[in-house]
Amino acid sequence: MRLGFLGAAGEVTGSCYLVETGNTRFLVDCGMFQGGPEARQKNQRALNFGFDVRKIDFVLLTHAHIDHAGLLPRLSMLGYKGPIYATPATIDLLEVLLPDSAHIQEKEAEWQLRHRHRRGMGERGIPAPLYSVAQALSALEQLKPVSYGQTFNPVETVNVVFRDAGHILGSAQLEITVSGEGRPRKMIFSGDLGMPGRPVLCDPAQPTEADVLLVESTYGNRMHRSMIETEEEIVDAFERTRAAHGNLIIPAFAVGRTQELLYMLADLVRRKRISPLKVYVDSPMASKATHITMAHRELLDPETRDLIDWLGSHPDKMHIEFVSDADHSKALNDIRSGAVIVSASGMCEAGRIKYHLRENLPRSECTILITGFQAAGTLGRRLVDGARLVHIFGQPVPVRARIYTVGGLSAHADQGALLGWLGGFRHPPGQTFVVHGEAGASADLAQAIKDKLAWSNVQMPRPGEFVTL
Repeated sequence: MRLGFLGAAGEVTGSCYLVETGNTRFLVDCGMFQGGPEARQKNQRALNFGFDVRKIDFVLLTHAHIDHAGLLPRLSMLGYKGPIYATPATIDLLEVLLPDSAHIQEKEAEWQLRHRHRRGMGERGIPAPLYSVAQALSALEQLKPVSYGQTFNPVETVNVVFRDAGHILGSAQLEITVSGEGRPRKMIFSGDLGMPGRPVLCDPAQPTEADVLLVESTYGNRMHRSMIETEEEIVDAFERTRAAHGNLIIPAFAVGRTQELLYMLADLVRRKRISPLKVYVDSPMASKATHITMAHRELLDPETRDLIDWLGSHPDKMHIEFVSDADHSKALNDIRSGAVIVSASGMCEAGRIKYHLRENLPRSECTILITGFQAAGTLGRRLVDGARLVHIFGQPVPVRARIYTVGGLSAHADQGALLGWLGGFRHPPGQTFVVHGEAGASADLAQAIKDKLAWSNVQMPRPGEFVTL
């Protein structure tokens, strides 16, 4: 059996793993690389090296985030016509996310074309979209739903179970048992693991044994701030912005982060930590994702269900306005004070958030609240790193607004939570691979596993590397 690390090895994005065993070949995830020009080049090269997509038997998907699922349409476009297995909630989210990803790519290409024409430049050098909206819609037809805990056999020699990963709605760990070559061997793919004890979703399921383990390491080198500290930061950001008569702008991933933020803001209002407020959710995708979340109430934890009921009986305490059309979105930039705007994308690389940042970053009375991981090369990362000047739509924008970085809201487990999850295994896996993290984070987690759990066979695979299991 061979395992290929085609993405999310030595970096956070581009999750894609190829498993070859006997006459069977399958993928776990097929994600897009994110983070600047280098990521775009990787995406253009992706799925054109290392394997023939037409010889893949099936695809297993951990969750709907674009860095795990964003190249599925390209896989289909290049000739893969087989099944793509995912949880029902993941499929619901992908029906929103994949066409939106294609739409953003098409709009970016159109903008660059207009920009070059205005400057009297040719079309050469403009990267083509990885796939079209039509191709994204076509790929959706290959999705097959599998519920948590349901055992199924995509082929005779492979047994698969999806377990709750607690990361975003529908996110899954994969428990894969491969037979047919000696004794059966169990592989565990952690996917992205959520923090235990956090609102909205249930805690990650706990596996107890594996022959081969792949574990994420997005925050493998750090601990998140406590929820108490996080609340204090959010309250401070609100009070500071209100006193300065500015706007509070919150870049947030449409899936997961937006819903968690709405929960936290509502809970702070319920406990009278902040005043009743009106929140604009300026992201059509986030609006749809929130409605999908409400449609899967059975996947939410009891505290979240209670808060939803409280909001329904206290409509005057927090009003959430979902902004759909572009004209309404543009009108938000006419508000000079008191606006709380949650908008995608979470790393500030695309979507409506870029317009709100362009209008509010130059204003010292405004606040930008960064609530999630910012990959290297993204606009969000430059803001977190203290840039005083950024470029948005090709124009220089001074950074005078106050930048808050709130670490306690991450949908990813921190080092302590990762070690706690790993500590639930009864025996060390035969082989453990630390993936889905920047090099420093992965190295620190690998060392912590060796030092604190006394696991000996812990590896950090290189991008594109194949290992024999």
